[in-house]
Amino acid sequence: MSERQQVLYLWLAEGALDMPVVAWAFHDGAAGSGPGLPEGDPPYATGLAALEDGWFLLQSPAARALTDDAGHETGPLAHEFVFERRIAIEPASG
Repeated sequence: MSERQQVLYLWLAEGALDMPVVAWAFHDGAAGSGPGLPEGDPPYATGLAALEDGWFLLQSPAARALTDDAGHETGPLAHEFVFERRIAIEPASG
């Protein structure tokens, strides 16, 4: 038996896990062999809900100083949390 990884990126409104999700991305290295995501868009309301559903937190955002004009900056979304879960895959019989 081998394992495959599923990775879930959640961008939250602020830097705490109980803040609302504002964007998300999912990458399925198990090619659909593992459990899917809960129905809805986004799949979880908060990062805490993903932890409660069995996802492991790999990375949380680094704190950054905000400036007076931070609301006018462009670039990547702040508050990115990266989660993973590992899925056991049965080898294909051949």
